[in-house]
Amino acid sequence: DVQLQASGGGLVQAGGSLRLSCAASGFYFDDYSKAWFHQAPGKEREGVASISSEDGSQYYPLSAKGKLTISVDNANTVYLDMKNLTPDDTGVYYCAVGHPHEDRMRDEHEYSYWGQGTEVTVSS
Repeated sequence: DVQLQASGGGLVQAGGSLRLSCAASGFYFDDYSKAWFHQAPGKEREGVASISSEDGSQYYPLSAKGKLTISVDNANTVYLDMKNLTPDDTGVYYCAVGHPHEDRMRDEHEYSYWGQGTEVTVSS
Protein backbone atom coordinates (compact mmCIF):
# COMPACT_ATOMS: atom_id res chain seq x y z
CA ASP A 1 0.00 0.00 0.00
CA VAL A 2 1.11 3.52 -0.73
CA GLN A 3 1.71 5.46 2.43
CA LEU A 4 2.86 9.00 3.01
CA GLN A 5 3.57 10.20 6.53
CA ALA A 6 4.11 13.90 7.04
CA SER A 7 5.90 15.20 10.10
CA GLY A 8 7.95 18.10 11.35
CA GLY A 9 5.25 20.66 11.93
CA GLY A 10 5.02 22.66 15.09
CA LEU A 11 5.14 26.12 16.54
CA VAL A 12 7.65 28.60 15.21
CA GLN A 13 8.06 32.33 15.60
CA ALA A 14 7.71 34.67 12.67
CA GLY A 15 10.95 34.87 10.79
CA GLY A 16 11.91 31.38 11.78
CA SER A 17 12.45 28.21 9.82
CA LEU A 18 11.12 24.68 9.71
CA ARG A 19 11.82 21.52 7.84
CA LEU A 20 8.86 19.30 7.10
CA SER A 21 9.37 15.67 6.16
CA CYS A 22 7.25 13.14 4.33
CA ALA A 23 8.24 9.50 4.58
CA ALA A 24 7.06 7.45 1.63
CA SER A 25 6.59 3.72 1.28
CA GLY A 26 4.74 1.18 -0.81
CA PHE A 27 5.75 2.39 -4.26
CA TYR A 28 8.76 3.15 -6.38
CA PHE A 29 9.57 6.54 -5.01
CA ASP A 30 11.64 7.86 -7.89
CA ASP A 31 8.85 7.29 -10.41
CA TYR A 32 6.55 9.84 -8.80
CA SER A 33 6.59 13.58 -8.75
CA LYS A 34 6.21 15.03 -5.27
CA ALA A 35 4.48 18.09 -3.95
CA TRP A 36 3.55 19.98 -0.85
CA PHE A 37 0.21 21.68 -0.39
CA HIS A 38 -0.74 24.26 2.18
CA GLN A 39 -4.20 24.71 3.60
CA ALA A 40 -4.60 27.76 5.76
CA PRO A 41 -7.59 27.83 8.11
CA GLY A 42 -10.74 28.49 6.12
CA LYS A 43 -8.86 28.55 2.83
CA GLU A 44 -8.54 26.31 -0.17
CA ARG A 45 -5.62 23.97 -0.35
CA GLU A 46 -2.92 25.28 -2.63
CA GLY A 47 0.26 23.87 -4.02
CA VAL A 48 3.35 25.54 -2.65
CA ALA A 49 6.11 23.33 -3.97
CA SER A 50 6.58 20.42 -6.32
CA ILE A 51 9.42 18.50 -7.85
CA SER A 52 9.27 16.58 -11.08
CA SER A 53 10.18 12.93 -11.34
CA GLU A 54 11.16 13.56 -14.95
CA ASP A 55 14.07 15.87 -14.44
CA GLY A 56 14.00 17.11 -10.86
CA SER A 57 12.69 20.52 -11.82
CA GLN A 58 11.09 22.40 -8.96
CA TYR A 59 7.93 24.45 -9.18
CA TYR A 60 6.75 27.13 -6.81
CA PRO A 61 4.21 29.90 -6.80
CA LEU A 62 5.84 33.27 -7.16
CA SER A 63 5.25 34.10 -3.52
CA ALA A 64 7.14 31.01 -2.39
CA LYS A 65 10.28 31.46 -4.42
CA GLY A 66 13.24 32.01 -2.17
CA LYS A 67 11.18 31.01 0.85
CA LEU A 68 10.32 27.36 0.29
CA THR A 69 12.48 24.58 -1.04
CA ILE A 70 11.33 21.08 -1.87
CA SER A 71 13.82 18.26 -2.01
CA VAL A 72 14.05 14.50 -1.85
CA ASP A 73 16.64 12.11 -0.55
CA ASN A 74 17.63 8.53 -1.29
CA ALA A 75 15.71 7.23 1.72
CA ASN A 76 12.30 7.90 0.16
CA THR A 77 11.67 11.12 2.03
CA VAL A 78 10.34 14.39 0.70
CA TYR A 79 11.29 17.59 2.47
CA LEU A 80 9.97 21.09 2.56
CA ASP A 81 12.40 23.63 3.92
CA MET A 82 10.72 26.84 4.98
CA LYS A 83 12.33 30.08 6.04
CA ASN A 84 11.24 33.61 6.80
CA LEU A 85 7.94 32.28 8.02
CA THR A 86 5.00 34.54 8.67
CA PRO A 87 1.64 33.94 10.36
CA ASP A 88 0.12 33.52 6.89
CA ASP A 89 2.11 30.32 6.61
CA THR A 90 0.07 28.81 9.43
CA GLY A 91 -1.97 25.78 8.48
CA VAL A 92 -1.77 22.16 7.53
CA TYR A 93 0.87 21.04 5.08
CA TYR A 94 0.19 17.95 3.04
CA CYS A 95 2.62 15.94 1.00
CA ALA A 96 1.44 14.20 -2.13
CA VAL A 97 2.80 12.16 -4.99
CA GLY A 98 1.54 11.51 -8.47
CA HIS A 99 2.15 11.86 -12.17
CA PRO A 100 1.14 15.43 -12.87
CA HIS A 101 1.19 17.04 -16.25
CA GLU A 102 4.18 19.28 -16.61
CA ASP A 103 1.98 22.36 -16.78
CA ARG A 104 -0.08 21.32 -13.76
CA MET A 105 2.57 20.51 -11.22
CA ARG A 106 0.75 22.42 -8.50
CA ASP A 107 -2.74 21.13 -9.23
CA GLU A 108 -3.97 18.90 -6.42
CA HIS A 109 -6.07 16.86 -8.84
CA GLU A 110 -2.90 15.68 -10.52
CA TYR A 111 -1.74 13.86 -7.39
CA SER A 112 -2.83 10.35 -6.53
CA TYR A 113 -1.67 9.77 -2.98
CA TRP A 114 -1.69 12.03 0.03
CA GLY A 115 -0.26 12.12 3.47
CA GLN A 116 -2.28 13.06 6.52
CA GLY A 117 -0.73 16.49 6.86
CA THR A 118 1.30 18.17 9.54
CA GLU A 119 0.29 21.34 11.34
CA VAL A 120 2.43 24.46 11.28
CA THR A 121 1.70 27.42 13.49
CA VAL A 122 3.64 30.63 13.06
CA SER A 123 3.35 33.08 15.90
CA SER A 124 3.96 36.79 15.72
